[in-house]
Amino acid sequence: MSYLFHSPLFWIGTAFQIWMLVDAVRQREWMWVGIILIFPGIGSLWYFFYLYRSSGSVTSGFELPGAHSRRRIKELEAQIHHLDKPHHHLQLGDIYFQQGKLDRAEGCYRASLERDAQDEDARAHLGQCLLRQHKLEEALPLLEGVARENPKHDYGHTLMAWAEVLKGLGQNDQALAVMLQVTANHSYPRARVQLAELYLAAKQPDLARRELQEVVIDTAHGPAFQRRRERVWIKRAKSLLAKV
Repeated sequence: MSYLFHSPLFWIGTAFQIWMLVDAVRQREWMWVGIILIFPGIGSLWYFFYLYRSSGSVTSGFELPGAHSRRRIKELEAQIHHLDKPHHHLQLGDIYFQQGKLDRAEGCYRASLERDAQDEDARAHLGQCLLRQHKLEEALPLLEGVARENPKHDYGHTLMAWAEVLKGLGQNDQALAVMLQVTANHSYPRARVQLAELYLAAKQPDLARRELQEVVIDTAHGPAFQRRRERVWIKRAKSLLAKV
């Protein structure tokens, strides 16, 4: 057995096992901790592909990161070349948006709107894109228009983006009213932390503290992938709690 300790594969496998075990403990995935300990090697691989890797990937199986997006971009570019339909521009914009290529996404959304100016997805997604580029004045009418027509659009994310734009423009009273609409139907940490910030700006620390405490408590009992996805807002909630 001593020859195993001289094998690079043994040490690589051991390091991978420890990495997955530490991650499962940090994420409080106690079931997975047990599986990794009871089934070393196989348990670690299972955790990696089933939970850890899948939570941050847009692909499935054993593709290289981004392979699915690259293929889809080529497909959409071909469809745009031959058909030039608004929804193809919209879908291409969504891929670039997810990749953080906001300039390209903006161009695609505008091209979609040139072909169908009433499409609510294109209007809302362009507004989201402009928000993230800090073009708040341009984003406002797009997001407001869609949110007023359909407050449930994109599961409340359009409504939340409208509130964020209002908050960024200093229209805190209206932003507070809109964000309350969001949190009445959704428990997004992003919305609740920003609602708490609006409460603080309105000199209502007790209401802010309640929202922040609920964010911390709820996410502590949520699945690991959710905690990773919302870690920026969880961190902000804890930071604000320490100051309230």
